[in-house]
Amino acid sequence: MTGTGNIQLLGDTLAKAKAENRAALIAYLPAGFPTVDGGIEAIKAVFDGGADIVEVGLPHSDPVLDGPVIQTADDIALRGGVKIADVMRTVRAAHEATGKPVLVMTYWNPIDRYGIARFTEELAEAGGAGCILPDLPVQESQVWREHADKHGLATVFVVAPSSKDERLATITAAGSGFVYAASLMGVTGTRESVGEQAADLVRRTRATSALPVCVGLGVSNATQAREVAGFADGVIVGSAFVQRLLDTDGDEAAGLAAVRELAAELAVGVRRAP
Repeated sequence: MTGTGNIQLLGDTLAKAKAENRAALIAYLPAGFPTVDGGIEAIKAVFDGGADIVEVGLPHSDPVLDGPVIQTADDIALRGGVKIADVMRTVRAAHEATGKPVLVMTYWNPIDRYGIARFTEELAEAGGAGCILPDLPVQESQVWREHADKHGLATVFVVAPSSKDERLATITAAGSGFVYAASLMGVTGTRESVGEQAADLVRRTRATSALPVCVGLGVSNATQAREVAGFADGVIVGSAFVQRLLDTDGDEAAGLAAVRELAAELAVGVRRAP
């Protein structure tokens, strides 16, 4: 089976947001958190609140790039016994219920162990739009990309403020779907300088590619979303959604209401001022 993935839907969704003079709202939630079924319901609630795209996290025992909030959720999912099959079921259920693009965000090791051919085929068959691969070096990505292309899946690479221009060009030339620009708002330096750093990274990335550039910045509220929407094609929010679910402490109805409400606030935030 080939060409069943939803890279086209992903591209169309980003283009539609641009045509509406806004950034796309991209939400992240791990599969299997708080349970597999609960995670599926949470993703539906986020879409219902106004997210355009969702990244489903594949929980990993050593999530080197994730902060403590997502690590906590991953631990809960892993203790619950989440498997790659559950990740695929989450993608399928979320996409079938909403018709919207769903990606998987995963470290490379689980795919490597599972098998590239098997993973890409199953993800496409589940209606997935692609994968975000934060730790796969571009120079080692050719086999993955061949399989992803064959199945109509996007390969989203991550760039950082430390990436030199030449490196950015190499990364964006190999990627598809969009470019994930990672920055560290509120972690290094002052809030203003980090916003400038992210804007500069977007500008430098756009100079190398026509792909949309979406920013994951530790955005947690509508004000920050509006700031990022001023210079990026998409605003990526993860920890804030996970935190809402953690805060409701297993009360499913309250958790779903909380993530739906946050998505609605952020969806207003990503609309640029006329």
